[in-house]
Amino acid sequence: MNKKASFSSLFTKGVIVLSGCAFLSSTPVLAYAAQAKNNQTQSANQTRKKVTVQSTKSVGFQDKSAGAGSKTNSMSLNPSLFQRKAPDELMLDSDANLDYRVSQGCLRRNFNEDNLPASVGIDNRQFSEFFKNQTKTFFDHMRGDCIPYAVAFGSRNRFDSLSIMNSPIQDSKTEVWTFTPSAVGGFLIQQDYLKDESKRLAEIRIPLRDVLYDPRKVSDQLPVELVWELNSLIKQIYPKENNSIENTNRVVRLIVDFGDREKWAQIRAAEIMDPVSKEVYANAFWLERDDVPGGFFTGSGESLERSFWTNPLSYRRISRGVGMVRASSSKRSKSPAPTTKPAATTSAPASAPRQRYRAHMGIDYSAPIGTPIFSVANGRVAHIGYSGAFGNLIVLEHPGNYHTYYAHLSNYNVELELGNEVRRGLEIGYVGSTGRSTGPHLHFELRKNGIYVDPYGSKTQLDLWSMRDNESGQLTRDILLLGSPIKSN
Repeated sequence: MNKKASFSSLFTKGVIVLSGCAFLSSTPVLAYAAQAKNNQTQSANQTRKKVTVQSTKSVGFQDKSAGAGSKTNSMSLNPSLFQRKAPDELMLDSDANLDYRVSQGCLRRNFNEDNLPASVGIDNRQFSEFFKNQTKTFFDHMRGDCIPYAVAFGSRNRFDSLSIMNSPIQDSKTEVWTFTPSAVGGFLIQQDYLKDESKRLAEIRIPLRDVLYDPRKVSDQLPVELVWELNSLIKQIYPKENNSIENTNRVVRLIVDFGDREKWAQIRAAEIMDPVSKEVYANAFWLERDDVPGGFFTGSGESLERSFWTNPLSYRRISRGVGMVRASSSKRSKSPAPTTKPAATTSAPASAPRQRYRAHMGIDYSAPIGTPIFSVANGRVAHIGYSGAFGNLIVLEHPGNYHTYYAHLSNYNVELELGNEVRRGLEIGYVGSTGRSTGPHLHFELRKNGIYVDPYGSKTQLDLWSMRDNESGQLTRDILLLGSPIKSN
């Protein structure tokens, strides 16, 4: 197994280094008066104080407990956590960019490089003129025979972002320029120079078959809370049309931020690739956010987050979904049912009581008792303890006023307490059959603003599952900075 590599080995030649805000040295160029406002929007996320937990099994939460006297089995102080609302009351995010897409390549150089926007599909005369006026010095520094680019479009083919790099060879002289529309008109440029080696980012290569089938080998190279996330991620981007590549020498190439006492460890980029030919079969990039949990998007702009928010188990089989389920009926009459058809009557016969039904809001995952359960996103423990029909229950609160519920547990992570901040992928509890349960399973719920959401609903589209306009530049930039070198068109 390959050992952890330093970030300097990210690329075959030269030393690539990312530093500064969000690991990149960044020099913004003022385009219009909206620059100051945009800088505030793109400012780095505020970090939270982290308490190191000594554990050989699960690490990945911060101690934010209510006080020294708080107990693991304490009940939540917020009764609204248990007031379920009907799913049809949910107002979904209408601003989600459902048509978001990204294309990338390395455009052959010519004598008319000012026409690059039109060459990559951007039909915007105002931007083309802006691009021509701003990139004269950029093309003076060009090296190589093609221009790497990643361009993103929103609904109705609206231009969202364009990132270009001054060389197909990634080394200490490489620079990346990212263009995005301003919210108040005009356009903005972000310049990133790859010159200072980052101590936080590292490249790791792990055999694909180990990621798919042997998490113990993966945990030798990654923090334990990243193992579930990596396994879930690779299963999503794994090319379904080629079911045999796990038996080859294909590897998973990762760019990992190992974090520190102030920041969670995080996978920043992942690729399934051939280490010899350098062909990339699939990839994904992480976007950090302030107001909702961060998420993974593929290099083509497809969101992967829906699957993460429905995957609290490594092993799972859905046994029951949302809808009406049969409730336990009242006792039947001990007298035998009549053998002849009864006369017409306005009331049901006593021997055949009317069946009662109740609403079932949640997803039930059948699994053996003791199967580990993982947090589906970063959040805070809002409830941990016994709660009636839920049995042993954990409720996590996530940014954006989302809550996830994990019910009928047999036990909890012994170090988890009310108020802890939890990282996605942390082992928080274990499948059981406590409360109103007919057998071992996990009852899982997702709620937004207190309203139940069916994560499997075909019409369900949440803001945290979609690319938003002001995030596009981060993705196109990271495709060039963290991905493998893009081949020429």
